[in-house]
Amino acid sequence: MRRTILGDSGIKVSAICLGSMTWGTQNTQAEGHTQIDRALDRGVNFIDTAEMYPVNPASLETAGGTEEIIGNWFARTGRRGDVVLATKVTGKGSATVKDGPAITPDRIRAATEASLRRLQSDYIDLCQFHWPNRGSYHFRQNWAYDPSGQDRAATLDNMQACLETLAALVTEGKIRAFGLSNETAWGTAQWLRLAGQGAGPRAQSVQNEYSLLCRFYDLDMAELGHNEQVTLLAYSPLAGGLLTGKYAGDVTPEGSRRSLHPTLHGRITPRVWEAVSSYLGIAHDHGLDPVQMAIAWIMARPFPVVPIIGATSMDQLETALGAADLTLSDEVQDAIEEAHKGHPMPY
Repeated sequence: MRRTILGDSGIKVSAICLGSMTWGTQNTQAEGHTQIDRALDRGVNFIDTAEMYPVNPASLETAGGTEEIIGNWFARTGRRGDVVLATKVTGKGSATVKDGPAITPDRIRAATEASLRRLQSDYIDLCQFHWPNRGSYHFRQNWAYDPSGQDRAATLDNMQACLETLAALVTEGKIRAFGLSNETAWGTAQWLRLAGQGAGPRAQSVQNEYSLLCRFYDLDMAELGHNEQVTLLAYSPLAGGLLTGKYAGDVTPEGSRRSLHPTLHGRITPRVWEAVSSYLGIAHDHGLDPVQMAIAWIMARPFPVVPIIGATSMDQLETALGAADLTLSDEVQDAIEEAHKGHPMPY
């Protein structure tokens, strides 16, 4: 599988990243380990997790379980060096961490040390902040997004202190690189500015939602990513499963994410079905698998990007990995852009 550089870090990662958020709820440890084995066989070397995983559901009782599953795989196989591992420090207000603390220097260090223990590893390749303390417009919060209550000075002071802690962890060899998640253009620019002034490591990546149905990133963030060499780690590239076609109408497969979250966390709206139908139609008309088309489209975007795929079955994983071998024609790309114009921002 093709390799790319994560930001300007020099860390080489596969063009597709394997997500792990279902390992421990929808998937057993054995199934998670089988997914890792198969992904590595296909050339994937990049795995993303988080201290709050697994999800579906996420809870205080299960938080950290996915990291433990990955750590057990490292211990069993001895292949830590074959994997670029990304994890996340949970953001302010999460029910998966006691009292839902904000991201602070003390919180970063405590979370990192706990993750290292669960992962049975001496280091984390990419330490990410799951979402900003000040909040964001992600997770369908865009409809009521209001930044007017933010305290700029307090935000920048917190960023400075966090970067200093990250710098210490890099010096100690506990993390290699720093990344963001669910961030904005302003926030990312501030992290980069402070890092450029010597506060600590620069942000090499930003993990935001991105798919044919969710294209906030295409504007200011895409420009920033290109010019500042910040790699988008695109989560939910299949829009929670909508772009597979399996949820057409009222169809809800047993054990699927929709069976656990009927609105797919706000993605199902009156407008979404026509948009989904348009993309499924393009795939059908050109003899493409819709899953592979959706992922290959992300991989071909004009900015640094790596899609994060997730699966609850090996068939799903095999299909998603197949996108690495697909190049979309100009005709398909043009059809996708026309569909986007006809169905912008369906959720």
